[in-house]
Amino acid sequence: MISLNQVRTLIEVARSGSVGAAAERLVVSQPAVSSALAGLQKAIGAPMVEREGRGIRLTPSGERLVAYGRRIIALLDEAVVESRAAASPDAGRVKLSAVTTAAEQLLPALLSGFRAIAGAIDVELHVANKDRVWDRLNNWEADLVLAGRPPQDGHFATVAVRANSVVVVGPPGRTYDLQDLARETWLLREAGSGTRETTRDLFSQLGIAPPAVTIGSNGAIRECVRAGLGISVLSRDAVAREIAEGSLAEIPTAATPLVRNWHLVASTERELPPGAKRFVDYAIATGTFEPVSPG
Repeated sequence: MISLNQVRTLIEVARSGSVGAAAERLVVSQPAVSSALAGLQKAIGAPMVEREGRGIRLTPSGERLVAYGRRIIALLDEAVVESRAAASPDAGRVKLSAVTTAAEQLLPALLSGFRAIAGAIDVELHVANKDRVWDRLNNWEADLVLAGRPPQDGHFATVAVRANSVVVVGPPGRTYDLQDLARETWLLREAGSGTRETTRDLFSQLGIAPPAVTIGSNGAIRECVRAGLGISVLSRDAVAREIAEGSLAEIPTAATPLVRNWHLVASTERELPPGAKRFVDYAIATGTFEPVSPG
């Protein structure tokens, strides 16, 4: 018989890539982690990890157990929360994951309004790149994801959408032709960002291959554009205030604006918890999002 502690230990080893790092995250000794792994491997009858350089990696058996384990632990955690909430109709929880732009530009006002009417519902927000947020939703560690279009693999379903346009922005008072756009330095988000992929798509559509600098946040990109370091592709939501104030300007191109709607997405493999349902209902009721019919 395996224990939840052993499964949690294996999950942390998978995330950190080493026994030492897993021990730090779990606040236990390294021998305790090693003992948990040894007991797990004995109970399963197959190795869970193997050496890789100075670290370790999961075996196929370990990968399979982690995939099940993440969902089991997430579901057990949800069961505890919902059992407590059953004694109080206003209680509960919603676990959100969002890409950076959505978390910075859309969720503050949405969460503020939701918290004002949501009673004792707790809100957990995790912000990461698109690959990470889909991974969390797929493993039931998030109830809802706010990001671009979800992977079309049958695991996810959009429950509501919000219009979003992506534009090129630069300092005010300049005009750009295609040659200027090809010579100008473009400021890109980090690898794994949906905005970065959109920018690469735009380069392809315009037939340009300009120099680029990677900057890890929308806020830093906005300030760098204002300082004259280059131009960038950003959600119009992210720069609406600066464009209105005149500190940034939208640069028209033959391929923009691009439509990249925001999607509020749930898993197709489990029912939304009550707190998450209330959040979806609120987002639609405010007129911020439009509902999407199943199928």
